[in-house]
Amino acid sequence: MTYKRRINCLHCSLIGCFLLMLQVTQAQPDFTRVDKWLSDNLGGLGGRAVLLIYKDGKQLYARAENDMNRRQKMAGKFMARKTGKSSDEVLKDFDENSKINIASCSKWLSAALIMTFVDEGKLKTTDTIGRYLPIMTANGKGTITIADCLSHLTGIKSEGLKENKTFLQTASMQEAMKVIAALPVEAAPGKSFRYSSIGLQLAAAVIEQISGKDFETLFAERIAGPCDMKQTDFGHKKVPLAAGGAQSTATDYIHFLDMILHDGQYNGKTVLKKSSVAEMQFNYIAGKQIMHVPEEAGNWGYGYGEWVMDRTLQGKRSDVASSPGLFGSFPWVDNKNQYVGILLTFNLKHKGRGEKYLELKKLVDDAITKY
Repeated sequence: MTYKRRINCLHCSLIGCFLLMLQVTQAQPDFTRVDKWLSDNLGGLGGRAVLLIYKDGKQLYARAENDMNRRQKMAGKFMARKTGKSSDEVLKDFDENSKINIASCSKWLSAALIMTFVDEGKLKTTDTIGRYLPIMTANGKGTITIADCLSHLTGIKSEGLKENKTFLQTASMQEAMKVIAALPVEAAPGKSFRYSSIGLQLAAAVIEQISGKDFETLFAERIAGPCDMKQTDFGHKKVPLAAGGAQSTATDYIHFLDMILHDGQYNGKTVLKKSSVAEMQFNYIAGKQIMHVPEEAGNWGYGYGEWVMDRTLQGKRSDVASSPGLFGSFPWVDNKNQYVGILLTFNLKHKGRGEKYLELKKLVDDAITKY
């Protein structure tokens, strides 16, 4: 080979390497606007936030921001005194492995657990709760179906967050069922939507009755274990709050979301059937009387344990599903763009929260679809 040809080959190799490097660089999503959103909104998110984005089972984005103001720190210290925890523990910075109360994000986990019994043929969504819980039949509530429980269509009038406190004060799941049995009815089952803790607590009691195991054990065996959620549980209470008692981390929860995105598969294991994952993401409240919807849910529809982000959607699986929590955490699955995300926060201020969720998701969508 002549000197000139060697030089030309070297030039070609260098150009090839440069183009390869450029291709790799361009293949990375530009999350600059997402970074800015997280920084700009941190105060309204409670001063601490973690955002994770996964696509194709791989982490595309991970960022934690921590900058609590004086008022937020004071509120944290008050909470520490009230719960008997140290201030250092309550106020420490968040990262992707920080374990916090995820409130209503729990509903998605619990509904998935219920559906594992459906997959095994041990339960049908059309089954009535009176078949398993005679106390409900005795109090005129026996015709409520499992589907009604999972989609907040029980027709039972809720007392709001007061119920959770009452459930925690009971000595057993059976005692909690007595509390629910005594509540007033405001509509026939399947006719009205009221977002509450009642339906999922009823469903939790049903699977305990079927299996002879407690809810916490069932969750660990059927969801947490298979999805590698090592730091997720329901607090190990006498009566776990199926609708709002889970504690988790951003890393753990995104494993669950990844399983949902991949039609019930996680690391080669079948956690849920594809048909069950799809069934959970239909809208069941279109045309129903709406009694109560949390502000952050806007005009979304509702499936089983999760919001479907289109109330008018009927007869097809939703493109996007979510299950936001009282303390501000926002997990979502985007079936259309094939990615999952979770914003993990702890903040009681809910005003304008729904709009912020949509704002964040749009920025992530833009970054995902442009790369």
